[in-house]
Amino acid sequence: MFEEVWRAYEENELSHSAAHHLMAIHELRGEYGYARVSDIAKHLSITKGSVSTAMKHLKERGYVQEDLNRFLELTEQGLKVVQETEATRLVVQRFLGDALGMDEDDAMIDACKVEHLISNEARQRLVCFLRVLFSEKPSANEFLQTFRDGALECRDGDVESCTVCEDICYGYRTVALAESE
Repeated sequence: MFEEVWRAYEENELSHSAAHHLMAIHELRGEYGYARVSDIAKHLSITKGSVSTAMKHLKERGYVQEDLNRFLELTEQGLKVVQETEATRLVVQRFLGDALGMDEDDAMIDACKVEHLISNEARQRLVCFLRVLFSEKPSANEFLQTFRDGALECRDGDVESCTVCEDICYGYRTVALAESE
């Protein structure tokens, strides 16, 4: 099973780095009206050579093209990737920060880590979940308050009464280890 999951991960259309190159082009064109290799390198704090190599691959795959002035621009396919990546990041960030109560900066960092890995279906389901969670329904408000009050937090060794963990506590031990480091 693990091998199948790993293969599915490797079949991702773009790497994290490639997605950020596309987002950099989008941001630079929005801010300055153009994007050059040197601008992208500065924006991402990497070398021009790395950007040139990435742009070659992104052009070959149809995500990027050059305009008449030889400035880089996104194709329709590239813009779609940027829009989906940004949407996923924002949804995951909202889930981590507003629903789970993570620190805003940590939620932003973690959302960035997974923004291009989550499927559109997973993002859509998260949106639906957040709509219910933040609705005015009494059951949603009660659940959110119960979660925020910590009434359902993991307790060390409480595997028997947990509906998630089976033989090993996945929550408490992980948190405890991170806090002790």
